[in-house]
Amino acid sequence: MASGREVAGAPFHGNPGIGTGARHETPDIVMARILCVDDEAHSAKLKCIILETAGHQATPANSVPEALALMKSNRYDVVVTDWRLGQASGRDIVVAAREHSDIPVVVISGYVNEAFQAADPLADYYLEKPVNPEELISVVNDLVKPGPSQD
Repeated sequence: MASGREVAGAPFHGNPGIGTGARHETPDIVMARILCVDDEAHSAKLKCIILETAGHQATPANSVPEALALMKSNRYDVVVTDWRLGQASGRDIVVAAREHSDIPVVVISGYVNEAFQAADPLADYYLEKPVNPEELISVVNDLVKPGPSQD
């Protein structure tokens, strides 16, 4: 896997070890438990539906406090979050995920450049809204595939 991050199809470099979002075809995909955070309930549910059609188990959360409570009481393999969450920020989600066994985080936002330039810790992937469902599934599958996470 190359280092850098993918934002709207253009890789950002400068954070070695972060995935580029390149599609990896692998039959070894495992079902993952995913937390989908978005302050718009329909958007959180839509992300859950997309990921569930790919064989994952997804749980929606519509606020930072709800997401933090779910992360404390459940184990998730990946967190997918919007960046602007009402009066809160997706950065709160990234920080919490890093405190809980370094859970990989995918930020999906119309404000990807703002999110990418936020203070550490940084998310693993940044995807531009509206997200392509196949790209979201590919990114999540890449994050949860068994074996070494870096090539």
